[in-house]
Amino acid sequence: MKYIGFFFSLLFSLLLAVGLSINLGNLPPLAKIFDPFKGFWQNAYSEDYDPETEVNIAGLQAEVEVTYDENLIPHIFAENEKDLYLVQGFTTARHRLWQMEFQVLAAEGRLSEIVGEVALNRDREMRRKGLGFGAKNKLKYLKNNDPETLQLMEAYAEGVNAYIAQLSQAELPLEYKLLDYYPEPWSPYKTLLFLMNMAETLSGDSDLANTNFRNLFGSDWQNRLFPDYPQDVLPVVAKDDWDFIPIEVEEPDSTYIDSIKISQLLPEKEPGLGSNNWVVSGEKTASGFPILANDPHLALNLPSLWFAAQLSTPEYTVKGATLPGTLGVIIGFNENLAWGMTNADRDVKDWYKITFKDSSREEYLYNGQWIQSRRQLEIFSVKGQNDFVDTVIYTHYGPIVYDRNFKMKGKPVNFALKWTAHGDSNEQKTFIHLNKAKGYPDFEEALSHYAAPAQNFVFASRNGDIGIKVQGKFPLKWRGQGKYLMDGSKPIYEWQGYIPGEHNAEEINPEKHFVTSANQHPVSDNYPYFVYNNNFEYFRNRRISDQLLQQTSITIDDMKALQLDNYNLHASEILPLMLDSLNGENKVLGEKWLARLKAWDYDAAADEMAPALFQSWWDQIERGLFATWEAKGLPISYPNKFNLANSMKNEPNADWFDDPQTNKLEGATFWINKGFSGMVGEMEALTAETDSISWFSYKNTHISHLIPNLTPFGRFNIPIGGGKGIVNASAADWGPGWRMIVEMGSEIKAVGVYPGGQSGNPGSKYYDNLVDAWASGEYLTIGLRDRNKTSGDLFYTKFSAD
Repeated sequence: MKYIGFFFSLLFSLLLAVGLSINLGNLPPLAKIFDPFKGFWQNAYSEDYDPETEVNIAGLQAEVEVTYDENLIPHIFAENEKDLYLVQGFTTARHRLWQMEFQVLAAEGRLSEIVGEVALNRDREMRRKGLGFGAKNKLKYLKNNDPETLQLMEAYAEGVNAYIAQLSQAELPLEYKLLDYYPEPWSPYKTLLFLMNMAETLSGDSDLANTNFRNLFGSDWQNRLFPDYPQDVLPVVAKDDWDFIPIEVEEPDSTYIDSIKISQLLPEKEPGLGSNNWVVSGEKTASGFPILANDPHLALNLPSLWFAAQLSTPEYTVKGATLPGTLGVIIGFNENLAWGMTNADRDVKDWYKITFKDSSREEYLYNGQWIQSRRQLEIFSVKGQNDFVDTVIYTHYGPIVYDRNFKMKGKPVNFALKWTAHGDSNEQKTFIHLNKAKGYPDFEEALSHYAAPAQNFVFASRNGDIGIKVQGKFPLKWRGQGKYLMDGSKPIYEWQGYIPGEHNAEEINPEKHFVTSANQHPVSDNYPYFVYNNNFEYFRNRRISDQLLQQTSITIDDMKALQLDNYNLHASEILPLMLDSLNGENKVLGEKWLARLKAWDYDAAADEMAPALFQSWWDQIERGLFATWEAKGLPISYPNKFNLANSMKNEPNADWFDDPQTNKLEGATFWINKGFSGMVGEMEALTAETDSISWFSYKNTHISHLIPNLTPFGRFNIPIGGGKGIVNASAADWGPGWRMIVEMGSEIKAVGVYPGGQSGNPGSKYYDNLVDAWASGEYLTIGLRDRNKTSGDLFYTKFSAD
């Protein structure tokens, strides 16, 4: 029988679910799980099994129709926007309710309510970082300044709640049954929490790591290994002159604190992963119309982060990738405009050392005076235990994340977090307006409401315009500000306002006939404002630009090939030096591996072994070298592979290559040879019973369930090439979460795919049915659909007023 495998997977999952809780009593009663009428059996049916064809919802102003194509992509046809978003809320909840709520509970710091004490520290960290604080600030802003957008968000919430209200116990998503809880009502606040969670995911900072590194090794190492603007940078936007008069920024005499050393750091975003986008104008395409491509790289999970949909009113039709829990299409296209985005990786988080007057922490030092702090109680409901009460101190900068009550293994105590996402903004309005934008003026207006997380937005219009804009709310900083921890008692360390939106970098219809971004440095070095991040990307963007410069008569197929490009530019630039640096002993030791490396064409294809050899070799070099740096037990920043490779080529005898534990003077060649020996040892162990190992097996790209313990609900060892720093940036658990290519013109042509499926139900055939297509480089045709197109559809639902 079709669902036998699902049954046994579930039994195994129940055993694993014990690991989610310290107390066995937190597990649901097994009778409830195995109830034939209400338990997991009811989740073993796909959404096309006896679907509802008519739904009544109170509040609808007119009839709404939803048709589902063969991949369970809904096409919603409404007469007005309020009805459109109400039914979008219902439809998204119909397929992704548990995911929507789980992600919001995680952002708000409430997971311990459903899984117990095991999640309490994580919950405390989320609340102390101020995700709920920021969402409440944005909700207040909407109430006072944009009631129209708030009304649409309320309509979306009404749709979600209408779906929840008609759910029976049998129809509850499986995860609710496994964890024994029931969904709460949705609200605009929850949508804003979801957007805050995206800001948290995409806003890294290196202040603490940089502070330790500079204090330990000095400014010379810091400046050479972490240059603000390395050589050979290819920025998102480069200009000879900037057509504005910049705001002057006052700089203090001392720009960092040399006495602060931190024993453990905040997690940083892993370098080499991010997103790609580009647009080519009609001058470079076979059709004469612009083509836009976008593939954002985020954590790979099931259910997928993305949910494809089409939304239609008499005024516009838009299609693309939505984020369950938010309104509209986030990355997509309508009849007149296509748009996409990549993370801009700007430094929008800073940490300030707070000096409290006494142990009460009621006052802290600022500008020579003691000023009042604010105390906020946070109450945590912990499943199976009494409530836990936490106290969070707020300063005018923001919350104290780590303190005497919450040290989190030695993280920085009594530092306040200042973050642009805590302030007023209206990102939801940006996407609502992009959904119906007709050209560049509408694109520019929509982006004016957007603050965080900072993004590189691209667009292509039906009239032929193309462009890119680096958009966000960026602090005005003096050069070097935000690289290191700052003294919160001195006003000179304050942000001095924000860069005016009209001064954000943009490029419209450039002479090269394309624009592109891939998380690299956003601007050329003559940009008059300070821009810094340790984790800008230096390989994918150059590979994309090189290919686009060479190509003419470009087609959608050409853009598919570029999105799937597995060329390892990093290897092409450093491997020849590594091979030339090997000594005779290593050449004999690793003879069979050298043959593969010398024959490699730098294509990181899934079945190749050479990419695994190179990655292992490079990792061994980094681990060996960095282990010798005398960090005195303190975690520090480490140079990215672009800067380290440049150092190996240009400064092979730099003092950081010397091993202080020997009497000899080591250089880059020493570490290349030592790394090679380590690689040989690793490969001999991995291939003890076989002649080789594939690249995809070595990097193990996998897609876990949002609850990692539920391993039967994930996909593992997926046969896909690419990797970190490669255009097809599929690493172990990050990768292209949504690939989309759109050709504008009189007839919109569009393709897209993502690693998952439309359904959030592990028992549905639409749960992960697109994973194999995604891994093998296939795309779905996702053009705009007419209201009367129904042939081949799975089913149809009509929504009417109650």
